[in-house]
Amino acid sequence: MTDLSSSSFAAWLRALRPVRMQVDSVEKLRIVFGAGIGIAFAAWLSHLAGGPAAAVWLVGPLGASAVLVFGVPASPLAQPWSVLAGNTASALVGILCVRWLDASLLATASVAVALAIGAMFALRCLHPPGGAMALTMALGHIADPAFALFPVGLNSLLLVAAGIAYNNATRRRYPHAQTAAPAAAAPGGATSVVTGVDVDAALRRYNQVLDVPRDDLQALLQDAEMNAYRRRLGELRCADVMSRDLATVQFGTSLEEAWALLRRRRIKALPVLDRAQRVVGIVTLADFMREAELDLHDGFDVKLRSLIRRSGLTHGAKPEVVGQIMTRQVRVASQDRPLAELVPLFASTGHHHVPVIDADGRLVGMLTQSDVVAALCAADGAAAQNP
Repeated sequence: MTDLSSSSFAAWLRALRPVRMQVDSVEKLRIVFGAGIGIAFAAWLSHLAGGPAAAVWLVGPLGASAVLVFGVPASPLAQPWSVLAGNTASALVGILCVRWLDASLLATASVAVALAIGAMFALRCLHPPGGAMALTMALGHIADPAFALFPVGLNSLLLVAAGIAYNNATRRRYPHAQTAAPAAAAPGGATSVVTGVDVDAALRRYNQVLDVPRDDLQALLQDAEMNAYRRRLGELRCADVMSRDLATVQFGTSLEEAWALLRRRRIKALPVLDRAQRVVGIVTLADFMREAELDLHDGFDVKLRSLIRRSGLTHGAKPEVVGQIMTRQVRVASQDRPLAELVPLFASTGHHHVPVIDADGRLVGMLTQSDVVAALCAADGAAAQNP
């Protein structure tokens, strides 16, 4: 029992150890100089605005605001509305508590901080220095509501202005819009499996304040997803796993011949090539079903036979050749492209087959969902054997 308690206590102590921050020295210096410049700018202009008669023209919690504005400019807690409204509203709450509460300093301070946090939640401007701002009002026994505008409001406004200028000048987006990100494109134009809907659902289950904007969180998850695919698939290229035994057709191939080829080879798609062996389209089972209106089950076999049977007419509304029903916008992949980059394409967009081309644009293979799944299974099997 003693050993168990000792190990638990040691594990608890290890949990207190801070992890190394994943930012380089350039970013650290950017934050240091930015915070210094921001505070100097706010202090200088506030001092000028207050004049010689101003007893107080700079408030201490502004230093904490500077850490957020320049250190984590993407944070929801560091956005202009959070800084300006969070500090100003919290100061006003603290001032009102001083004016209206006939209580001890301990009671006034605790109520002021609690109410300030509640007000920031209500106003959607949660800003940690706001709690310090309310506490400052209580500790200083400040009862003048004008103090919330000057110096608090002006200090916050000037800091935000400096943050906008400095962060954007140093290539950090600020303000950082706190909206759901659109489905991000993975390399090769594929859409990631992780969507904004997935992120929102996870955040609702997490049910805690997270100091990361939704779009950045989604981008990080998508980047991690892509890194996982690269780790699992290693250096595999499309050429390593693609199918080389190809069945192809040309623009003028009859529908009857193309359908027979699909059935004989038991495949779902046929690349359509020109005379130079370049892909000009692709015809799939879905194209046949669309043209035969097979989404309506009545007369299924009759409609399909009517579509693929040659009419013998030189002019007519009925399509006769592949080029009349093929899909012209074809997503292709280079034979040297890393296979990992195409996994999201197969996983999230409904693609079942992607033609693979060489450096001259000529068809050299076909990559299917089965090829990708087999590669992933082989990679996982190898990893299990060599942990």
